[in-house]
Amino acid sequence: MKRRLIVTADDFGASIAVNEGIEIAHRTGILTAASLMVAGAAAEDALIRARHLPALGVGLHLVLVEGRPALPPEQVPDLVDSTGHFRANMALAGANMFFRPVVRRQLAAEIEAQFAAFAATGLPLDHVNAHKHFHLHPTIAGLILRIGARYGLVAARAPVEPLGLIGAVEPVQPTLAGRIAGPYARSLASRFRRAGLAVPDRVLGLAWSGHMTTRRLAALIERLPSGLTEIYTHPATQDAYPGSAPGYEYRAELAALVDPAVKARVREQEVTLGRFADFTTRKEDPT
Repeated sequence: MKRRLIVTADDFGASIAVNEGIEIAHRTGILTAASLMVAGAAAEDALIRARHLPALGVGLHLVLVEGRPALPPEQVPDLVDSTGHFRANMALAGANMFFRPVVRRQLAAEIEAQFAAFAATGLPLDHVNAHKHFHLHPTIAGLILRIGARYGLVAARAPVEPLGLIGAVEPVQPTLAGRIAGPYARSLASRFRRAGLAVPDRVLGLAWSGHMTTRRLAALIERLPSGLTEIYTHPATQDAYPGSAPGYEYRAELAALVDPAVKARVREQEVTLGRFADFTTRKEDPT
């Protein structure tokens, strides 16, 4: 059984620094995919770069928290705060999405707008995921399936991270949020697969989000199980930019993705790199 690997960068379009990091990591490193924020501050720059990177699998990074909507804020008043940005309290926002029909209608309209904005780029839709994994929310997941079907969606991330594999590299203490999210992630993977979407067998990067160092990345590649794995990362050429996450080691993640030792591990372990599109033909056996 072969070991296949998708290496994804999130937040494509968030800033020029992120876009630069993604282009470098793809051209000279092991990065194979990137998830686009269609309403990001540097989305146009990301598109220019993407059109010159035909082997990069570009998907939709659905933003419904800590960002700006694709629709005018007045059309989604229950999703945004007084500044026109999505509300930062995910628990409260999630409850409103689940219980309030008016919020669900606005949510559906915004998700439709983001899929439509991606379609307008002319890029093939490689995959979908959501900022801060908000697609674990069952209402959001259902809308992704219903709306995404009209836009050719065939693959998605379900953030199921095997802590045993992570712990074999470095001891990690499970967080309360991780314990809560785990069952939702497994349920999401099953739901997406039942709907016909291709979903990697596992996702690596949650426990070390923003801190995927060269040592960690090389060690994970050495230990990859058979099947399809996604490692998601956050490369950038600066550690601080408008909207960056405090404490994230963006430049260290970029360095890891282009490190010769990491590239050597991929060759030595006979790992097949690719985009979601390279592994997601519906007729294909996932193993």
